Amino acid sequence: MKKILIINGHPNPESFNFAIAETYKKGVIESGTAVDIITISELQFNPNLQFGYQKRTDLEPDLVNAWNKIQTANHLVWIHPVWWGGLPAITKGFIDRLFLPGMAFEYRENSVWWDKLLKGKTAHIITTLDQPGWYYRLAYGRPSVNQLKKCTLEFCGVKPVKVSYVGIVKTADKAQREKWLQKVYDFGLRNK
Repeated sequence: MKKILIINGHPNPESFNFAIAETYKKGVIESGTAVDIITISELQFNPNLQFGYQKRTDLEPDLVNAWNKIQTANHLVWIHPVWWGGLPAITKGFIDRLFLPGMAFEYRENSVWWDKLLKGKTAHIITTLDQPGWYYRLAYGRPSVNQLKKCTLEFCGVKPVKVSYVGIVKTADKAQREKWLQKVYDFGLRNK
């Protein structure tokens, strides 16, 4: 049975990202598919990968639980805003602490190549912007998407990774936000 995991990377529970996460979840529930959610800002963990890959820091219980959810999910839905072209710090710290050698990927001995340990999973990134998605892509090269999609998820074997932009959020009225939420609900309903 398919299992979907929503990973909400916005630190503010009153943000539009939280409405997106809840709406997506409602669509999945309506479809009859299993769904779980990780709200990164609610986890208790140190986001700093203090020793890099030289020395392993034990994972806090919330990270162990989050990793178990990631491992058992077939489809990961990442919801986050774009801040300064990238991911919120807490989301980046979550990735730094969990997507580790031996867990998400494994370097091959005496080789530049690696094994992708998250093969078989798919993902959908839903990111909010205060600029049009086409402008973010053309003017800036979509750095947050490249980081999460190419340098993290695909690096670890997650494929395909779909991307949806929601924006311009800061100037959107209630009617526009409702249209976006309907689209997100449909994504959940169709398990995309």
